[in-house]
Amino acid sequence: MKYDLVFEGGGAKGMVFVGALQEFEARGNTHGRLLGTSAGAITAALLAAGYGSQEMLEALAEKQDGKSVFTSFMGTPAPFTKKEILASDILRLLKSIDIPLIPEAIEEKLDDQLVGWLAKQPRSTHLVSFVERGGWYSADNFIRWLQTKLDSGKYKRKPRGFSQMTLKQFYAATRKDLSLVASDTSGESMLVVNHRTAPDCPLVWAVRMSMSIPLLWQEVVWQKEWGLYLEQDITGHTIVDGGLLSNFPIELFLSSLDNVTALMGPKGDAPVMGLLIDETLPVPGADQPAAQKPSAGIAELQTVRRISNLVNTLLSAHDKMVMDTFEKLVVHLPAQGYGTTEFEMSDERRALLVEAGQQTMSKYLDQRAMVSFAVVDEVEENRAAESANKIAARILGRTASQKMKPV
Repeated sequence: MKYDLVFEGGGAKGMVFVGALQEFEARGNTHGRLLGTSAGAITAALLAAGYGSQEMLEALAEKQDGKSVFTSFMGTPAPFTKKEILASDILRLLKSIDIPLIPEAIEEKLDDQLVGWLAKQPRSTHLVSFVERGGWYSADNFIRWLQTKLDSGKYKRKPRGFSQMTLKQFYAATRKDLSLVASDTSGESMLVVNHRTAPDCPLVWAVRMSMSIPLLWQEVVWQKEWGLYLEQDITGHTIVDGGLLSNFPIELFLSSLDNVTALMGPKGDAPVMGLLIDETLPVPGADQPAAQKPSAGIAELQTVRRISNLVNTLLSAHDKMVMDTFEKLVVHLPAQGYGTTEFEMSDERRALLVEAGQQTMSKYLDQRAMVSFAVVDEVEENRAAESANKIAARILGRTASQKMKPV
């Protein structure tokens, strides 16, 4: 059976997808269109590149200096250039503060030296990155890891070589309809990035944008060489995690609105399956709750905690509405007690999460097998169509352009 698959975002909790895909593949199922946000975007991209669950499982076990390779994704920010320091908000703030009895020329020199010093210190460089680049950590190591994965192994008996491809080139090479969700904070809109909407955007940067959890990882700035999005120039716009606006965009595969099909392409015959990370469901055998290590530095900032809690609340409200509306199309994968940034989990703890995903997918497929696939698909998707249209219209807002031309 072929399904159009939707993957929710969830950081390190996304490892549960691998177990679900193990069972999905073992039952002889295949995928058609792929749609993902954040961690779901990584999974969707690897599937589109021909990765199976076994290759993904091997990737989860990768070590670097005795630790999970995923811990390196929260990297130290790259050095700040002199130009960046001189144009920084921190320096601008310091210059606005007048210290009595100190000559202006000396004060300006001290300000320059202080910001330059802060940008070089192991601890404070994260703070400077947070203020100037929109995130506490660099994700440069993630880019390098993904590029390596996209050039490793074989795709249809030929060596993979996807790391330098644009979305248009990737689609031409694989014919895989891959869509990734990101949030344009400059344009205040959701981006659905694929070979139709942003053909010249590099594949690796499309994934990087989608997984950029706000405040945690540095924002991505849309580059001129990435071309247009929906025929609009968004050069210089800051882009972050798609979960900010839609962490589980299953409605995009179900809606029949013209501006949605312009983004996603025409609806196919394949049924839709959404893989959702459900933090209310316990993982059998895992300690509850998990002793999640706080992210160094960022968790200490009360302002960040407040903003993060607000974002999580908004996302939970949207996801709950979507889950209730499309209940029969959603696989609820357990992840209670697992943290979004818990990349350094033990091998045993990760194995429990993967196994939980496998068992849950098995139960879901068994339940679907009890009723005719045709009946389930027709009844559930027709019932959901009207709701999907309403949700998609609201979440897309002015993102979907009526000028969109099929590619």
